[in-house]
Amino acid sequence: MREAELLLQLAGEAALLLWGLHMVQSGVERAFGSRLRHALGLALGNHPRAFLAGLGVTAVLQSSTATGLMIGSFAAAGAVALGPALAAMAGANVGTALIVQVLSFDVSAVFPALVLVGVLAFRRGRRTRTRDLGRVAIGLGLMLLALHLMLASMTPIEASPTLRMLLTAIAGQPLPNLLLALVLAWAAHSSVAGVLFVASLAGSGVTTPEAALAMVLGANIGSALNPLLEAGGDRADPARLRVPLGNMLNRLAGAAVGLALLPQAVAWLQALDPAPARLVANAHLAFNLATAGLSLPLLPALGRLLQRLLPDRTLTDPAAPRYLDEAALGTPSVALANAAREVLRMADQVEAMLQASADAFREADRDAAKSAARLEEVVGRLHRAVHGYIARIPRESLGEEEARRLQEVQALAIALSHAADVIERDLLRHAAKRLQRDVALAPAEQQEVLALHVTLQEQLRLAIAVFMLADAEAARALVRGKEGLRVAEQQAAQRLAEAPGEAAGLLLEAVRDLRRVGSHLAVVAHPLLERRGELLPSRLATDPALADGDSADNG
Repeated sequence: MREAELLLQLAGEAALLLWGLHMVQSGVERAFGSRLRHALGLALGNHPRAFLAGLGVTAVLQSSTATGLMIGSFAAAGAVALGPALAAMAGANVGTALIVQVLSFDVSAVFPALVLVGVLAFRRGRRTRTRDLGRVAIGLGLMLLALHLMLASMTPIEASPTLRMLLTAIAGQPLPNLLLALVLAWAAHSSVAGVLFVASLAGSGVTTPEAALAMVLGANIGSALNPLLEAGGDRADPARLRVPLGNMLNRLAGAAVGLALLPQAVAWLQALDPAPARLVANAHLAFNLATAGLSLPLLPALGRLLQRLLPDRTLTDPAAPRYLDEAALGTPSVALANAAREVLRMADQVEAMLQASADAFREADRDAAKSAARLEEVVGRLHRAVHGYIARIPRESLGEEEARRLQEVQALAIALSHAADVIERDLLRHAAKRLQRDVALAPAEQQEVLALHVTLQEQLRLAIAVFMLADAEAARALVRGKEGLRVAEQQAAQRLAEAPGEAAGLLLEAVRDLRRVGSHLAVVAHPLLERRGELLPSRLATDPALADGDSADNG
């Protein structure tokens, strides 16, 4: 009965440790998630920078799994080469080892202060980021408290004959110890929790140094297993397996070398620091440093091998989502980046629809209209996929930046869907009407319609610049472009009034539809300009020519 109570205590303390890790990670992501992701993306240019970036981001997030999701998202989408992505994962592994180094010291006097400061910041902070940093402090305090309680719970373990018999039975067998720690780290989804648990066992004298080192190797393999299993859930895209599989292969090779050198490694580490808990922490750091140092020169070759083994999937359905990774939903900054990349695919389809519409007016091409109709279906299906994906992102885990980014992704997706609908349902219908009735536009009128198509394609590119870079100048140009389309509509209406005719009426309908497409695209610029105080209810505040004009058109 005493053994069951002890196991329950240890399970509760491990759960408290994991909850502390979760609070640290969620607090950092809410406060700096998008900035961390952006910094990581910029650093993935070469192997040394990628290694340091993976180390730094993991040290902040307290989780190599979260860093791995970001890196895997970049690599699967083709945004970075596979070699730097694998180098960043090696850095992430070293980052977790440094976390263990800090937590392996006796810092029990620190956790009350961390929890107190965190609660005060969370309850009294006026800024959202202050409250998020308060969550981080609380999480760190809970982690230290859990470790303190875990060490206390392990103290009477020597009085338990059953537990001592079990651990003693496998003490001289490295492989069972490795497998035991592998399962523990896999179940905990954290190498930090697994290694710290091994340190607790070693500190209580229950395990030998050789068994503890074998368990460190197992904890490293077990923590690499979860990203591989999660990426394997998307069987249609083998490319998502490349980074986690490469990381697993590196750790398996390192573990094989570690098992072969186990007696010598124990002697080296005991000479460095014989304290059992410090020996485990030093072994974890040494393993990851050695694995990174040995694997970095081999990463280009490993990347080429993984690309051959796991080729990019061949997409037969253009409306099938490419970037909506279900495994990333627990990391909002990664999930939002995935949704943004899918929305950019929608923008590509809308641009192709505009080109098909221009061809239909210029070349009397009936097939262009049919092609654009198929593209509209692709846009609609992608929009529904993005909408469903975003709906599954936990709103309670979003910080201010992530919540705003979610709204921006939704706004652009809706704008593109509406624009595609106008092009397919109205603009192309008018092009088809011209062909059916054999209505000939004058060269000047035809040139005007084609010029407006070119303008809208430029408007679409400006909308993408606003969406991707928060470019204020592009936002201003986007709003001005909408006003230019409104002026073109007024001029077409005036020509129809002066010289009625079927051609002039058709021209007005086409220009009106193009203006509606531009209005949908201009919506993307409004939130940015409103935040900067540059947008009146219907005009740019800094543009007298627009601000003094007629303000009846609020669309």
